[in-house]
Amino acid sequence: MTTYPIDIKVNGEWKRAEVTARETLLDALRNRLRAFEVKDGCSQGDCGACTVILAGRAVNACLTLAVQANGKEITTLKGVGTSENPDPLQKSFVEHGAIQCGFCTPGVVVSAKALLEANPNPNREEIREGISGNLCRCTGYTQIVEAIEDAAAHGRRGVGEREDA
Repeated sequence: MTTYPIDIKVNGEWKRAEVTARETLLDALRNRLRAFEVKDGCSQGDCGACTVILAGRAVNACLTLAVQANGKEITTLKGVGTSENPDPLQKSFVEHGAIQCGFCTPGVVVSAKALLEANPNPNREEIREGISGNLCRCTGYTQIVEAIEDAAAHGRRGVGEREDA
C-alpha cells in the first residue's frame, strides 16, 4: 500500500509520519505518533472523544484524514496543559468535579479550549453548543458547563485576581 509523508506540528513540536491515503488523523496520532491522550471512542464522529484542535478549529480526528493535517498545527490535551503545568481550564474541571471516568475528558477539554479561544466570554447556550459534539455518560454536563463558565470568568479577571476585586 502506498504511503505519503506528512509533517504536522503536534503540541508545538513538528513530527513526521508515513500514512496511507485512507488513514485517519486519529490513527496517525495514536498509532504512529503515540499521542494516546487522543481517545478512540466510536470511530464514527459521534462521541467527540478524539477531538483535537486542527489549525485553530476543533475537529473529530476520526473523521479527518491524516493527509489533511499535513503542514498544520494540532493541539491535543497535552498541548492544553500537563499535570505539572495545568491550564486554568483543566484546573476548573477538577475543581468542579467535571471529570468522572476520564474517557471523554480529553475531547471535552479540547473542545472547551477551542471554544474559549474563539469566544472568551461565552454564555451557557454557547458553551452547550461548543461541547455539543462531545458525549459524556458520567457527569450529566452540569459540572462541565460550570467548569467552562468558571474558566471563562477567571480568564476575564486574570489569574490571581479575586472575584470581588
